Amino acid sequence: MEVTREELQSPSMQQFIDDLIETKRYANGAGIAAPQVGVSKRIFIVEVENNPRYPYKPNAPLTVVVNPKITFLSDERFQNYEGCLSIPDLRGVLDRCPEIRIECQDRQGERMDFVVKGITAGTFQHEDDHLNGILFLDRVTDKHSFSTWSEFEERYQDDVRKSVEAIVARYGS
Repeated sequence: MEVTREELQSPSMQQFIDDLIETKRYANGAGIAAPQVGVSKRIFIVEVENNPRYPYKPNAPLTVVVNPKITFLSDERFQNYEGCLSIPDLRGVLDRCPEIRIECQDRQGERMDFVVKGITAGTFQHEDDHLNGILFLDRVTDKHSFSTWSEFEERYQDDVRKSVEAIVARYGS
C-alpha cells in the first residue's frame, strides 16, 4: 500500500522506519523492505557500509525509499548472485538492470529522483521486488545456481567478488 504523507509523518511510522533500519543493520542486510517484517507498505531501506555479509559489495549510504517508481535506463543486464534476509541460507544467480531511475519520497515525504548504477542498482531492484510480492528466487535464471551460504562462500564468493569488481568498474557502484 502507498504511504500517505500524513501517515509517513506520524510518530508510529517514523518509529517503524527506525526499526527497519535497526533490523537491517542487526541482520547485516544490504536492504530490507516493509513486507519482509509483515507490513504491507511501500517502504524499503538500502544501506551498505563495510558489510560482513556482503564483503564484496560497494558501500551505499543509508537511503529510505517510500512509494518508489523504478524505471530501467538500459536494456543491458548483468548477472548477480543474490541472497535475502527472508530466505537466510539460500543464494542464486539472476539478471539485474545496471542503471535505474528511482522516483520516490524520503522519510519526511520530500520528493526524491535519482539514478543508481551497478551492483547498488541491483540492491534497489531486489528491495523493490519485495514491495511487489517478488522474491529473488522467483527471478533466478538458472535453478542450478542455488547454493547455501556455506557453499557460496566456499565455491563461488571469490568469482563473485571479481564479477562485482568488473561491474563496478563498468557501471560504477
